[in-house]
Amino acid sequence: MAEAFTNFLAGSPLNRLSWLRTSHSFLNAVVVSPTTRWILFNGGQPLVASHPGAQKRSLALLTTEDVKPLLGAGPFFGQCEQEEQVDISDAPVLQAARVRGPSIVFLGLKETETSASALPSSEFKDPHSAVAKLTGTPYFSADIADLDENKVNEAIENAQLAKDGSTLTFMEPRAAMSSLDVFTAAIFAEARSMVDWNQRNKFCPACGSPVYSLWAGWKLGCTSLLPWADNTDRKPCPSGRGLHNFAHPRTDPVVIMLAIDESGEKVLLGRNKKFPAQFYSALAGFVEPGESFEDAVKREMWEEAGVKVWNIRYHSGQPWPYPANLMLGYYVTADSSAPIRTDLDNELEDARWYTREEILAVIRHASGTRFSRRDYKKIAEIQDGPDNNPAPAKSQEEPVEIDTNDEPPFKIPAPTAIAGVLIQHWAEARGKVKLEVDASGTTAQAFSE
Repeated sequence: MAEAFTNFLAGSPLNRLSWLRTSHSFLNAVVVSPTTRWILFNGGQPLVASHPGAQKRSLALLTTEDVKPLLGAGPFFGQCEQEEQVDISDAPVLQAARVRGPSIVFLGLKETETSASALPSSEFKDPHSAVAKLTGTPYFSADIADLDENKVNEAIENAQLAKDGSTLTFMEPRAAMSSLDVFTAAIFAEARSMVDWNQRNKFCPACGSPVYSLWAGWKLGCTSLLPWADNTDRKPCPSGRGLHNFAHPRTDPVVIMLAIDESGEKVLLGRNKKFPAQFYSALAGFVEPGESFEDAVKREMWEEAGVKVWNIRYHSGQPWPYPANLMLGYYVTADSSAPIRTDLDNELEDARWYTREEILAVIRHASGTRFSRRDYKKIAEIQDGPDNNPAPAKSQEEPVEIDTNDEPPFKIPAPTAIAGVLIQHWAEARGKVKLEVDASGTTAQAFSE
């Protein structure tokens, strides 16, 4: 099932061209292409567009001309001590470096269906000629949270989308997800995780000096290693030695699991103390150091609900850019007659078993998997903490608030989240449940399309 199934936010359509991230010649040539598109964030909130006459928003895809006022003086990559100078030394500490202006992340190239494979790095000795041979759309991203607000507003107002009548506004990312199609959702997931990593990490973990951007936003270097740095009376930064001389983007694995009882007709859902009213979901937790995914599944189920599980089966994965998680979905078997305990780590307010009929009733209810903007903000605070960013301006097209006069008995996640997928696949028997008995006589459940 896992190989054939792609969750929302996964299945990136981009060729990331990772071997070209060190080439400021390539990046400076491709960034000015008229086909290049940008995804902007403000403190992690994506810029979305409400189009005249359209019912739904979409991710605002800007041109380089639109965002140039926000990027600072060129060159954009391979910057040196002096402005408008480009590195010609190929020194490792200056590969596609940005020492001024907001960090820029090269996300990759959306190739056309008829285009050949992307060119190898050896072809880019003449970058302008090589870039001319590329067919497709290059994507970049940046977070402008540290820039002057008036400057940002002016650039957005002068963007071509705005001139064409669209309303552009920064929006809470989980709420914005409902406006994304499968294509832009996968690009959004990469973009948000990367700009968040660049925004969060401002100082060298080895010596505390400020860091700067390398490899088009994919590495961070210590400013004490720059050729012009004044390190008088300072010990050399440890990051300049050995293989650990850069900080790399991180991905945090999270196991998320749906426990099914031995009859195959009940599932265990939990309710975090901070969840919106009547919201229940699959249980989840971070993988800890020195722990396999399966070990994490067993530990988290016991810590959160006091439930022993077995027969662990992987379903699929989902990138979750809040800020950089990889959700690993599992089905597990548990005894529904055993007592449930939420007093071990005290993370859950409640956990209970639901029948297939109860879950299907919620899925079929108009509001069973729908949430208001307030609900999304509450869910976000569980992981991110309170939002310290100023609220973005409201767009002219406000989301429809949910009618609370006819509420379901409880709510479950939407299928844009892997928890919702796990629950709905089980409830609708898209993964057929078979009871199998192995040689030892142990009953197990298997899932197949």
